[in-house]
Amino acid sequence: MNDMTRPEGKPIRNESGIEIKPLYTAADVEATGGLEMIGQPGDYPYTRGIHPMMYRQRPYTMRQYTGFGNAADTNKRFKYLIANGQTGLNVAFDLPTQIGLDSDDPLSVGEVGRVGMAVDTLADVETAFDGIDLDAITVSLTVNGAAAVLIAMYLAMAEKRGYDVKKLRGTAQNDILKEFIGRGTWVFPVEPSVKLVGDTIEYCAQHAPKYTPVSVCGYHIRESGATPAQEMAFAFCIAKAYADDAIARGLHIDEFAGRLSYNFNVFGNLFEQVAKFRAGRSLWAKIVKEHYGATDPRSMWLRMIAGGGGGGLTFEQPEVNIVRGAYYALIAALSGAQTMALCCYDEAYTIPSEYAQRISLRTMQLLIEEMGLADTVDPLGGAWYVETLTNQMRAKMEEIMADVDARGGIVKMVAEGRVQAQVSAQAYAMQRSIEEGQFRKVGINCYRTEEEKPNVEFHPYNEADAQAQVTRLESVRAKRDAGQVKEALGRVRADAQAGANVMPAIVEAVKAYASVGEITNELIGVYGKYREPIRF
Repeated sequence: MNDMTRPEGKPIRNESGIEIKPLYTAADVEATGGLEMIGQPGDYPYTRGIHPMMYRQRPYTMRQYTGFGNAADTNKRFKYLIANGQTGLNVAFDLPTQIGLDSDDPLSVGEVGRVGMAVDTLADVETAFDGIDLDAITVSLTVNGAAAVLIAMYLAMAEKRGYDVKKLRGTAQNDILKEFIGRGTWVFPVEPSVKLVGDTIEYCAQHAPKYTPVSVCGYHIRESGATPAQEMAFAFCIAKAYADDAIARGLHIDEFAGRLSYNFNVFGNLFEQVAKFRAGRSLWAKIVKEHYGATDPRSMWLRMIAGGGGGGLTFEQPEVNIVRGAYYALIAALSGAQTMALCCYDEAYTIPSEYAQRISLRTMQLLIEEMGLADTVDPLGGAWYVETLTNQMRAKMEEIMADVDARGGIVKMVAEGRVQAQVSAQAYAMQRSIEEGQFRKVGINCYRTEEEKPNVEFHPYNEADAQAQVTRLESVRAKRDAGQVKEALGRVRADAQAGANVMPAIVEAVKAYASVGEITNELIGVYGKYREPIRF
């Protein structure tokens, strides 16, 4: 299994299905569309980057994904990372919070604080960000099914601390369509879920115009089995669905598109990944300008976080994941990412330790300080292979998007389970190819070693901490104004029944210290719960 030779005469294709030639020349670039879409950094169509000087003016934000246990423990980890040079926060929430359950819900037993921070009320958010300057450190909330409630809590917390919400920057993932495709932390049926995303876009456009209410997440679509080209194409289809909803409400594209962002994956072939991002930037700019009629250049920018690639990490020989992570960071830097959130070597086993997170943070810092990745813009630009592949990846993405439109659009396909079925079948096929040795994976089907006990520090689950979270929730409920909470929850339900934007009501409810579960239950009473369609 350690033979490095490849069968003679057999074509080599990347994961997106594009055949890779043994040699590229200028003729290949010309044959695939030439340099028409390359432009200059900072100019339409932004293939080479959305800013003229890119990292030379401002290096990428380093935003490690973290959160566990309760808000106090997570606050300590936040401060540890900031002290070690991290320049942004990326918040992980536990499973109950992500699907709108309170910590004392019977369905939450065994999961409170296990894989992220438990949040029940505004009090938890206040604790999590205590002592953190929200003007100096921007915060990304990685939550989807309960995103509207967590956005409301974050804005309410910032306002309570004296920040001007109209100037507040930050991000929420809030991409529910990819949850139906990938991770599964949905709550409501597809159409009301999309409506809730639209509510947050509309509310933020009016009340928090510098806040990014949606980070469209191709990352998890890729993790679920999509090819790199599908990852980008499906993400753009999803972004268009959210944009269409916002425009139907009367918003102009330039009122909100500049605050949309993306979360993308990087594991896989280095050149395929770099080309997909360069292609994706120009394709998104073209869509926003030509399809939606945007005139503000910022509306056309593809702002993205990249660097993660959990699907590429291995349980076997986990220390090799340190090397993989370094290449993921290199890909993200060569691709022009605005933000990185680098996977840690122990994530195949456990919640990352402080030690593992520091290694990932140092990896990102090393690229800037020692490797010259901030010295020049788009260093791979002009390479015949890269420019040819960029053109081919753009064409592949357009082909995929056209197919989605022909099948009724991404919302319809997700509601029917068609996208889920497609990527799941691809994931199965990929797993089979790995098991059979056709797709080579170091440490799994080639270059294996006799497994030793991994040098990994496991994060223990603490039942006492979970009970303490429940006790904290009980304390908040005992101290709050019950009448005010009841009135606020009644407005949430009434606005949902009326088809109104529910965000103003949710904001008032969280200010009254209504819980995530209480607010979610009011919405479930109107919208119902999602039942996943099963396709074979």
